[in-house]
Amino acid sequence: MKKLHAFASIISFLCIASFFSSTIIVDLFCSHETIAKLKSLIVLPGLLVLIPAMAITGATGFKISKGRKGMIIEKKKKRMPYIALIGILIMIPSAILLNMWASTGQFGTKFLLVQLIELIGGGVNLFLMSINMKDGFVLTGKLKLKR
Repeated sequence: MKKLHAFASIISFLCIASFFSSTIIVDLFCSHETIAKLKSLIVLPGLLVLIPAMAITGATGFKISKGRKGMIIEKKKKRMPYIALIGILIMIPSAILLNMWASTGQFGTKFLLVQLIELIGGGVNLFLMSINMKDGFVLTGKLKLKR
């Protein structure tokens, strides 16, 4: 269970990190055609990888932590709903909208605004997920914190 949790969390983090970084690079340096292709790839197959990985991460995390107490566990549990809500309410709908607009050549103000919101959400999720991963390494003894 712990290995599945670690694997799914790494896949989730890498998906979001790759979506985030490739979006910035493509938006800054590439054509609208390339942006449209990236948006399409983020939706399919990207979301088909990310969504199950996130669900597995959450489910296995709650299963592993069941019955465990402590400040680190509680902090991880408190961050997870925010990660899920940002994903469900901001990132997934944004990815779908941006893909739809990009596929029809609509790169105007609303595209840029939704893109910015998606990038902010992705950045926040990467930050929260990295803290959860660090805490997971502390819990497993793979990382020692200096006090």
